[in-house]
Amino acid sequence: MVRPLTKDADDPLVQNRYNEKLEQKRPRVTRHLILVRHGQYNMDGKNDSERYLTDKGCKQAEASGERLKALGIDFDKIIRSTMTRAQQTAKIIALSLPPLKLHDDAMLEEGAPIPPEPPVGHWRPEASQFFEDGARIEAAFRKYFHRADPEQTKDSYTLVVCHANVIRYFVCRALQLPPEAWLRISLGHGSLTWVSIMDDGRVTLRNLGETGHMSKELLSR
Repeated sequence: MVRPLTKDADDPLVQNRYNEKLEQKRPRVTRHLILVRHGQYNMDGKNDSERYLTDKGCKQAEASGERLKALGIDFDKIIRSTMTRAQQTAKIIALSLPPLKLHDDAMLEEGAPIPPEPPVGHWRPEASQFFEDGARIEAAFRKYFHRADPEQTKDSYTLVVCHANVIRYFVCRALQLPPEAWLRISLGHGSLTWVSIMDDGRVTLRNLGETGHMSKELLSR
């Protein structure tokens, strides 16, 4: 417990008043983030606009949308990466749900968050890419992974449609695991990862890369 910076900090009455104020500011509800990886996309595209969803990727997004609908949850909004494959995936998912606002966030774009341990021989971005992408993805983590606001009166459920590297890094950071381990996690296209942030700051990973709602033919990584 951080104590108040005052000459009366050792006074029990002062400390009690300080603790009471902290208690008043503490949220009483849980914040749920459901992280969705985009569907399979055209990997031969030379730029982002050409990296659109394949037919299989569209079907994966549809299956994920139906799975989210079946949960019967009142989602508050959809936040999506500004990259084409994530934009399309979020739009398809939204068709299965009641009307939701779509929020675009470039901070959620795919990238290289941090050099992985152990290194991967076939994937070696330039060091400068880790510095640039890493700062952005870390900033995105701090933006979205926090407790509910004290004014929030009920649990919230937010959908975040983005990318495998981003989601894997988020999971490691949220669980206070070495972030360098992010590449050891495998996520399928259209998979669902559910993270809950409790009122006391504890974090629970409810699902990681769920694809059980898809048929065998739809699975891909």
